[in-house]
Amino acid sequence: MKRAHLGEFEEVVLLSVASLNDKAYSVAIVDQLDQQISRKVKLGVVHAILHRLEEKGYLKSELGEPSAERGGKRKRFYSLTAAGFAAIRRSYEVRQQLWNIIPTVVIDHFK
Repeated sequence: MKRAHLGEFEEVVLLSVASLNDKAYSVAIVDQLDQQISRKVKLGVVHAILHRLEEKGYLKSELGEPSAERGGKRKRFYSLTAAGFAAIRRSYEVRQQLWNIIPTVVIDHFK
């Protein structure tokens, strides 16, 4: 599979899915983004990103059981694929490499 570019927002959505583990559905992901990165996002935007990440092969999804609280509607739960984990791992490593080459004098300047 050809490596697809991973945008910043796609990355944080993948990280949110990973952190939520088996409880990753769209509303929980929106809440996670709001809490962890203080970024208000619309549910529709998250749905679009989740769909795109699934198309790229970074996520897979399945429908949960119907619940009375949702009027019998089922939630769609998301989980990382091996390719999704590899993508966030690559992103982490690239960021670490870049941080490691920033001269100390530059870091000290902004303290």
